[in-house]
Amino acid sequence: MDNRKILVAGIGLIGGSIAKAIKINPEHTVLGYDLNEQSLDYGLKNGIIDEAYTDFKHAAQNADIIILAAPITETIELLEMLDSITFERKVIVTDTASVKNTVIETAEKLINQQIVFIGGHPMAGSHKRGIEAAKSHLFENAIYVLTPTKRSTEKDVHTLKEVLTPTKSKFIVLKPEEHDEMTGVVSHFPHLIASSLVHQAKKWQETHAFLPKLAAGGFRDITRIASSNPELWQDIFYHNRRKMSVLLQEWIEEMMHLKSLVDYNEKQEMINYLKTAKTYRDGIPTKDGGAIPAFYDLYVDIRDQPGALASVFKILADYEISVKNIEILEIREGITGVLRLSFYTEKAQKKGKKYLEQNGYETMIQN
Repeated sequence: MDNRKILVAGIGLIGGSIAKAIKINPEHTVLGYDLNEQSLDYGLKNGIIDEAYTDFKHAAQNADIIILAAPITETIELLEMLDSITFERKVIVTDTASVKNTVIETAEKLINQQIVFIGGHPMAGSHKRGIEAAKSHLFENAIYVLTPTKRSTEKDVHTLKEVLTPTKSKFIVLKPEEHDEMTGVVSHFPHLIASSLVHQAKKWQETHAFLPKLAAGGFRDITRIASSNPELWQDIFYHNRRKMSVLLQEWIEEMMHLKSLVDYNEKQEMINYLKTAKTYRDGIPTKDGGAIPAFYDLYVDIRDQPGALASVFKILADYEISVKNIEILEIREGITGVLRLSFYTEKAQKKGKKYLEQNGYETMIQN
C-alpha cells in the first residue's frame, strides 16, 4: 500500500477513533484538523495524529484522502470549502455523517474535478464524547456504509476500503435513499421515541413523586439513547426531516391502532400483536453491530459490604478487561445487589463472566 497523507477533519470521538485505527498502518501519515486546539494537542501527545491544523484549506492541500468527521451541517460547509481549493492531484473525500442525502446532494453540485467523493457512515458510537474517548476498536465488526457517487469509481471505493481496513468494520454499499430510510427506522426514529417516553415520565412525575425510583430499572434501559448529544441529534433530525415526518405519521397511526386494541379489550388481537413483535424482535441478530451502538452487559450479584465493588474491578483489571459503564441496579442494606457492567465488545463481556465466576461471583448475560 502506498504511503498516504490522510486528513481527518474533526477529531472528536468518531474522527479520533478513525485516526487511531488508520495509525495502526505505520505507512500512513494522519493529519488532524479541528478548531479545538486542546483536541489537537491531545491528538499529537497521544500519537493519534502526526500533524495538527486549524486551517482547513492548508490541511486539505496536503492530503491524499480527506475524511470529514464533523456534524452534518459542518460537513456540508467543509465540502463547499473544498470546492474552492486548488488540488494538484485527485483527492478522495468521504464523510461520516449519519444522513447521506443532503451530503451527497452537496457533493454532486461541486465543480472541482479533482474531488472524488464517496459517502460514508460508520455505524458505531459511545455514550462518551471527545477525542479522549476515541478507541481504535470502536468500529470493529460494526457496519460501515459507503455510498459511492457519480464522482467515484470502483477503484476509488476499493482504495478507501483499503485505508479503512484497520477499523475492522463490515463494509456495505447502499444508495443514499436506502441508507437514510433504514437508519431513519432503526436509529434516528428510536431516538425521538425514547425522548418522548422520557418526557411522558417527567410529566407524570408531577403526579407521582416516587416515579423516578421505579424508572431506575427497565425504563431507564429502554430509554438509554435519550441521553445522546441533543445538538448532534437535532442536526440529524433536520437533515433527515422528510423521513422523520413520514415515520412520525406512521407511528401516530400505529398508536391509534394500539389504543383501539386497549380500549375495546381486543384480547386475541392484542396477543397476536405482541407475539408478532416478539417473534420479529427475537429474530434480530444479536452479534452484529447495528445502527444503534450495542451494549454488552453482564449482571453480577454482589453483597452490600465494604470493598465489594473494588473486588470486582480488581479481578477485571488483573485480566486487563476494560469496562465501558457501570450501574448498581438494586442494593439495599445488608442484602445482595445487582451490578451491571457494560463492555465494549462481546469478547470482553464473556471474559469478564468467566473470570468473575472463577472467583465465586454469580453472573448472568441477558439475551
